[in-house]
Amino acid sequence: MNLIENIKEGLRSVQANLLRSILTALIVAIGIMSLVGILTAIDGIEYSVNESLASLGVNTFDIRSKTNRGSNRQGVTEKVYSQLRMNEAFKFINQYKVPSTISLSASVTQIAEVKHMSKKTNPNVHVVGINADFLPIKGLEVEKGRNLSKLETDYGTPVAIIGYKVFTTLYGKKEDPIGTEITSSGVQLRVVGVLKEKGQLSDNNYDNMVLIPIIKGNQMAGGRGLWYELTVGISDPSQMEYAMGEATGVMRNIRRDQVGHPDSFDLQKSETLAQELESITGGLRVGGFGVGFITLLGASIALMNIMLVSVTERTREVGVRKALGATPKRIRQQFLIEAIVVCLLGGITGVILGILIGNLLAKAMGISAFVIPWTLMFVGLSVCIFVGLISGYYPARKASKLDPIESLRFE
Repeated sequence: MNLIENIKEGLRSVQANLLRSILTALIVAIGIMSLVGILTAIDGIEYSVNESLASLGVNTFDIRSKTNRGSNRQGVTEKVYSQLRMNEAFKFINQYKVPSTISLSASVTQIAEVKHMSKKTNPNVHVVGINADFLPIKGLEVEKGRNLSKLETDYGTPVAIIGYKVFTTLYGKKEDPIGTEITSSGVQLRVVGVLKEKGQLSDNNYDNMVLIPIIKGNQMAGGRGLWYELTVGISDPSQMEYAMGEATGVMRNIRRDQVGHPDSFDLQKSETLAQELESITGGLRVGGFGVGFITLLGASIALMNIMLVSVTERTREVGVRKALGATPKRIRQQFLIEAIVVCLLGGITGVILGILIGNLLAKAMGISAFVIPWTLMFVGLSVCIFVGLISGYYPARKASKLDPIESLRFE
């Protein structure tokens, strides 16, 4: 009795006990479905987020003024570094040659009261000076109107992009604000755009912001030194270390930092979001594996029980096969193949249902990407074969050790 005949016999046995095989396969399918479903949903979330990671800070680094602490814990006075100036920021933008997008921003005030005709906001609006690349770098979208032009940022034109909360407070949702005038800190600004609502999920409350050209923001500061911040977005993440090294060299040259002395500015890689995402999805994956493992453990016990019943029912059949010359190895092989076939039937069903349910869960969370996790499919089917081997081995071993004479007498 060769291997192919054993496979055929296993399939015939499954067909002869179809209802029992289907119920057993469904137990395995539920385990695989929970495992693949949860991990598919997580992959869908990661895929969606990864599409916009470059604009959300993962492929960026920041250059800002070094914070002056005055003295350290030992009471030793530290060197005081001058703030990053606007002309130095513009020089960096012009001299930096690595392919990238560079945004420049500075907070003008966080307690502005913005007015339009008879309406006004609470005195808690954040006014920020920016250049034209600020919106793409921060992943912000304009719902109405447009972004600031390079000409407006270069010449400090009195124009503004307002956040969604500022828009609804001053205008209402149906009124068109484009081209109208608002007043902040005694300065009249023409509205050219309205940001798409971000909600409370963003680190900064962009809904309650007014974005103006960086030079206009510098003028509104009235001689007060602003804390300028450069954010450099790299198109090729693999070049991040090289890009940061080049940025350090360019800025040290602009700031005239002497060789051997520390940098007079802070340069930090913006990878907080990537770390948080990895931490969250890592926890979800562990949870998904845990749920899948527990369900598959139950499935393997149920399958072992079914196989033991099958051995008992087919004791006479085993006796006949042994009497005709079947070796214990072939008997073990027959029952193992039968267990694996049942597991694979459940596994294939579970993988298909898991992919569908996982993508439906992702879609319910507002993620449109449809993910087919090929690796998980192969892992799921491999797990099925492993479960089949573990669950079927003991019953198969028991069947192979049956005495042929006693088996033929079995009723």
